[in-house]
Amino acid sequence: MLPVFALVGRMNVGKSTLFNRLTGTRDALVADYPGLTRDRQYGFARFPRTSDSQPDPGSAIVIDTSGVTGERGELDQLMSRQVEQAVVEADVVVFMVDGEDACTAGDEHIADLIRRAGKPVLLVVNKTEGRASEEAVAEFYSLGMGEPLAISATRGDRCGAMLDAILALCPAVDPMVDEGAVPATEIAGTRIAVVGRPNVGKSTLINRYLGEDRLVTQDEAGTTRDSIAVPFEFDERPFVLVDTAGIRRRARVDGMIEKFSIVKSLQALEDADAVIVLIDARDGVTEQDISLIGLILQRGRALTLGINKWDGLSERERSDLHEALDRQLPFLDFVDTHFISALHGSNIFDILKSADQAADAAVRDLATRKLNDVLAEAIQAHPPPIVRRHRIKLSYAHQGGRRPPLIIIHGNQTQRLPATYRRYLINRFRKAFRLKGTPIRIELRSGENPYAGRRNRLTPRQMRSRQRIRKRQR
Repeated sequence: MLPVFALVGRMNVGKSTLFNRLTGTRDALVADYPGLTRDRQYGFARFPRTSDSQPDPGSAIVIDTSGVTGERGELDQLMSRQVEQAVVEADVVVFMVDGEDACTAGDEHIADLIRRAGKPVLLVVNKTEGRASEEAVAEFYSLGMGEPLAISATRGDRCGAMLDAILALCPAVDPMVDEGAVPATEIAGTRIAVVGRPNVGKSTLINRYLGEDRLVTQDEAGTTRDSIAVPFEFDERPFVLVDTAGIRRRARVDGMIEKFSIVKSLQALEDADAVIVLIDARDGVTEQDISLIGLILQRGRALTLGINKWDGLSERERSDLHEALDRQLPFLDFVDTHFISALHGSNIFDILKSADQAADAAVRDLATRKLNDVLAEAIQAHPPPIVRRHRIKLSYAHQGGRRPPLIIIHGNQTQRLPATYRRYLINRFRKAFRLKGTPIRIELRSGENPYAGRRNRLTPRQMRSRQRIRKRQR
């Protein structure tokens, strides 16, 4: 098995910065703001080869955690449980302290918690740029956690020595186990992002799928800040569920942290194979929901619509919501809509199946012969309109791309084809190939006119005839 180590410490000591450096990514949200990280974040850290004679030590799983506060607030306790779970999963605990501050009571509290866990510990003093190692770590010997190691997560100073120390504390790797195995965070599978406005139940839905409190949930908007990817398996099929921060209207976004969170959510949307859009049934369909759905369609992502908190509505409210969906989202007739309760688990696996089917439809191969058969049937049933005394001609079609499916149609005067006829063709292709849940794009191409830009040269007889006509007109 791959070794696992967790980064633990107070708020704003640089755990997420070190996580990004070890993994070579920007998965963890980083800012000079305490309490930014709230959920456990997993990454894949590779140990460098320290000498030519030493075999490659391979890789390890690193866990980024939230800062431990020791306070009794509801959110603080939820974050502390995430840290405790990370310590349980880890083979080694990397206890990070701030070299710019003195040893605090919070550091001593965390040291006591780690001792109770009984795990091997490496004490790391961060933010020691420009200082001698002995001077930077002297004060932290009082924690009784062994010899401290001075590093700089921002510049990468002595991070290699830290990795060597972690490797020395990790249990020996079984030679019968494949060292090239990938960790759970890199399991291939359908990547499904769960997006929506703040406090619509995105984290609750993923926790219900997993059957555990993997993500911090609270009845307060803005609890999730990072985009957290969680491996999951259903019906022997691998998935990667991505929890995202809630996206509000731009006018209501205040603070740099929320702006960064929204950027991470949009990046998760871009990387997803399919998207589950959650709507709060109590609020109905808002303008922000419609804007978010429009953005997803513009980016060409397959999607499924989930109406959450459905169980708390009366029959009259449910009827009104059905009418609102038909009235405000008529352009989503190709998308499955599910009425669910993430809290109680009602119909949550139906929406997952729909998202999986939509992701498959987005990458499906469309046979050229069948495309042309469908195009011919569509033209025969409803011919293209006549423009400038000539009927628009559509000759043949072929597939030009996937995710979303792109169909290229060649013909004459295609630039004058009305948008209504394009929608007609899209519906015919969607029905023929059963492309449920994914947008379809059509690209029209006209053949080049070989005589475009060329003028016929007149013969001498034609020139004399033209001159006689002009004289008569005078």
